[in-house]
Amino acid sequence: MAISRLLIEHFRNLSAVDLEFDPGFNFLVGNNGSGKTSLLEAIFYLGHGRSFKSAVTNRIISYDQPHFTLHGKIQDKQHQWSIGLQKLRQGSTLMKINGEDAKKISDLAHLLPMQIITPEGLTLLNGGPSYRRAFLDWGLFHHHQGFYRVWSNLNRLLKQRNAALQQINDYSQLLIWDIELVDLANQVTKWRKKYVETLKPEIEKMCQLFLPELEISVSFSQGWDRNTDYTTILQTNFERDRSVGYTFSGPQKADFKFKANGLPVEDVLSRGQLKLLMCALRLAQGEHLMQEKERHCIFLIDDFASELDQYKRALLAERLQQNGSQVFVTAITQEQLQEMRSKNNRTFSVKQGDIQVI
Repeated sequence: MAISRLLIEHFRNLSAVDLEFDPGFNFLVGNNGSGKTSLLEAIFYLGHGRSFKSAVTNRIISYDQPHFTLHGKIQDKQHQWSIGLQKLRQGSTLMKINGEDAKKISDLAHLLPMQIITPEGLTLLNGGPSYRRAFLDWGLFHHHQGFYRVWSNLNRLLKQRNAALQQINDYSQLLIWDIELVDLANQVTKWRKKYVETLKPEIEKMCQLFLPELEISVSFSQGWDRNTDYTTILQTNFERDRSVGYTFSGPQKADFKFKANGLPVEDVLSRGQLKLLMCALRLAQGEHLMQEKERHCIFLIDDFASELDQYKRALLAERLQQNGSQVFVTAITQEQLQEMRSKNNRTFSVKQGDIQVI
């Protein structure tokens, strides 16, 4: 899967952009604040319906404009799609796929599997469990056609249960929610466990490549005592749940943990090592998708040279070249990108929102 063309209007400082991309590497070179990251953000937005930088739409739409518009041409070996997304200042979103109205952001996300590597992305390792659940659920979204529906129903039901907890006094009043909740929780947990089992060897192999001096181990916590049935957990914890006003245990508390030489990675690894581990995780997940589903991810890499020495940059570049994915990379100078140069690449100069092919 690759983006062959992208049109952008009124997205941050990118007022009018029309670009054709290489199916391999695309380099975005410019000073800080020039618009490099804004271009990555626009690509990410087209595939996710949201930003990786800001949740406030009005900060993304260019000043004094009613909306921003993104339009992309994407293709794989056999198919082509035309996709568009427009976000209005008052908050509504318009989406189209091949000229037809798209009802769900998930429709766009399915077409454009993306992995993003940014300096802020270390939250995957040193942030809360929600970042690591999102990592797992991204993989399941692209591996299991029915996952998104079950996951959405699970989250909807948890919100309903949490609202009910603040209004009831007897557990029997929750039973109608909990019967369905248990089924959904067990299904999501079953998928997550299986996915961890199949992804774990890929992660360990990639970590040996990037961090051979460390023994990286992974573990999955399902969000409640694995030796106790979830039905029993919900009933036993009712009074505590009611007192705090939310469901304390369950798949919404699951975590995917990493250790280096037996210790939590966030406690023992340097910032550079954490970035290498984050790169290894993103690459392992992207390559796993390619092997299992024959679908390539698009990789977005912001500030490529940050905290990586020349050897590690070359290692990352070599792995990306081998997996055949489309890659977008930002850097301040072309010299920082020497390790990534290949036969299939295109370089863009970015200056104050103006983007030109070099």
